[in-house]
Amino acid sequence: MSEKIKILVTGANGQLGNELQVLSKAESGLQFIFTDIAELDITSEAAVSAFFLQERPDAVINCAAYTAVDKAEQEPERANLINAGAVGILARAASMQNAIIVHISTDYVFDGKGHRPYQENDPVNPASAYARSKNNGETEMHKFAQHGYIVRTSWLYSPFGANFVKTIMKYGKERGLLNVVYDQIGTPTYARDLAMAILTILKSERKPEKTEIYHFSDEGVISWYDFAISIVELTGIKCKINPIETKDYPLPAVRPFYSVFNKAKIKQQFGLEIPYWRDSLKDCIGKMSIES
Repeated sequence: MSEKIKILVTGANGQLGNELQVLSKAESGLQFIFTDIAELDITSEAAVSAFFLQERPDAVINCAAYTAVDKAEQEPERANLINAGAVGILARAASMQNAIIVHISTDYVFDGKGHRPYQENDPVNPASAYARSKNNGETEMHKFAQHGYIVRTSWLYSPFGANFVKTIMKYGKERGLLNVVYDQIGTPTYARDLAMAILTILKSERKPEKTEIYHFSDEGVISWYDFAISIVELTGIKCKINPIETKDYPLPAVRPFYSVFNKAKIKQQFGLEIPYWRDSLKDCIGKMSIES
């Protein structure tokens, strides 16, 4: 690797991409190239190949994704193009340059019928069009990435873009009562914590000889109902949160009922200390209050 690691970030306008942009300002040993669809169409093999030949990145962080979980049921081809086809294109280009590629995946690759925290080698069983497209992306990584990391995460939120925290804050202010499911269990992840973990991985200068999978979320286990309660508590919004079952709030795409991660592998291999979800939520809401 060159003295200053050159990192290409795709999907730079999303939650994770924005957090990486914020963190990049303090990373003197790293050089970043931030791209989104306007700068680089990752679904075009020709565009990606030309970009890689010109820029010659040492590493790629693929933050680009089709994330409209319910809409994917109506347009599975588009979800697959971005979440799988583009991943194969990036993985092939990275391999040609002998570059590391970090690809972000999801808890949705599991069906959520388990009763213990999911480990990286547990069998996947995606249950929706979105989940299948993300699982296909993992398959592309295994096929084409010479030096690859798949980092699965869950319940991502940040001050940027659309997410559950911002939704609860918006509707909590507008309404006196919100119904939130209590029978889906997992862990929220502050995008800044995930961004920091990815940079720790890249700065370790480990270069896997195949694609390795890691699980990352913040610490703790809660339901969406618990999460909503904490959001209104920490923001001081006067809104009653009413617990309901998933069957009482039907959506086009199936959600996993249980998607807690076992994170021992990433913590041990990279010496990560992962924050407790409520501490990170408090930090994020504090930043949102300052900016608003």
